[in-house]
Amino acid sequence: MINLSHFAVYDVTGADAESLMEYACVAKVGGDTPVGKGIYTHFLDHAGGIRADLTVIRLASDKFRVIDGADAGNRDYLWLRRMAEDKGWTVYIEDRSDHMACLGLWGPNARKMLQAIADKPEALESNKFAFAMTQFVTLRGIPVLAFRKTYVVQSGWELHRTFSYGLSLWDLVYDQGATPVGVETYANTRRLEKSLRLQNADLLTEYNLVEADLARPRVKAADFHGKAAYLAQRECEHQSAYLCTMTMTDNIDSKGVARYPVGQWPILDPNSNEVLIDDVGRRSYITSIAFGPSVGKNIALGYLPKDYATVGQELIIEYFDEPFPIKVEAVGCKALYDPDNTLIKT
Repeated sequence: MINLSHFAVYDVTGADAESLMEYACVAKVGGDTPVGKGIYTHFLDHAGGIRADLTVIRLASDKFRVIDGADAGNRDYLWLRRMAEDKGWTVYIEDRSDHMACLGLWGPNARKMLQAIADKPEALESNKFAFAMTQFVTLRGIPVLAFRKTYVVQSGWELHRTFSYGLSLWDLVYDQGATPVGVETYANTRRLEKSLRLQNADLLTEYNLVEADLARPRVKAADFHGKAAYLAQRECEHQSAYLCTMTMTDNIDSKGVARYPVGQWPILDPNSNEVLIDDVGRRSYITSIAFGPSVGKNIALGYLPKDYATVGQELIIEYFDEPFPIKVEAVGCKALYDPDNTLIKT
């Protein structure tokens, strides 16, 4: 169980709410998208760079809830407001970040734990509660918007509710035997084991969705901000760089001390000891790194020039003036540890 109450939450309602959200989002969130569906999507800038990475829940035909990162929420909220004003759309955007709390519950016992406290436990069965859907449920009388999703390898739920029920819900779930862990588990260690990306670290306006391996299988018919650039990027024979998952193959420093790096560090060619630079001048560096307890290695993400983005490629990171060897484990979004893949789909 993880306290995720830092999320930025804002509701978009009104006659033109669907028009605004469709224009802002790369993914289809309007049209025939069913009420209750949660959609992982992005905002792009005019050049097709990744401006935002977030989730949109369709709560009604004219109401959408945006769940965003705490560091990016206010920025994206203002961007949506200005876009609506520029288009002359009738939309009300309400910032609910100070009203809504969230508790994440994940792991192989998540369903059993929730069913033990749910007033209608049968509603949580997989055939009645599909992945990426939401439902309003009550847990011992506490009203909750349950969102079935994951960011920490294994399946489970985000439980959204007002702050007035926050501590009561925490105690209720804790009493079922859930283990409280810090947000580091959510934001770094477990999501890196699954090669999941983080906005403002791995996802930036300097890179596009194809390079990050987050381009959707199909492009929606509706227009959206940055669409022309996005289409051009998709049509390229290859990208200048690709976001890769790497592991440190040796983390012992020159004094015999095991190192567990954090932060952002340059990626070098082991033959020349020069920082890698792609054909548009972007220098390669570690965008995210953390120790993955399930794989027993330091896991890193970083954009590598096309010629270096191959599985098995050996490189170096420079950490506090010392070189450490790394190896490319995957090009694109491919998990190193995903024991619950079947459960996520059921």
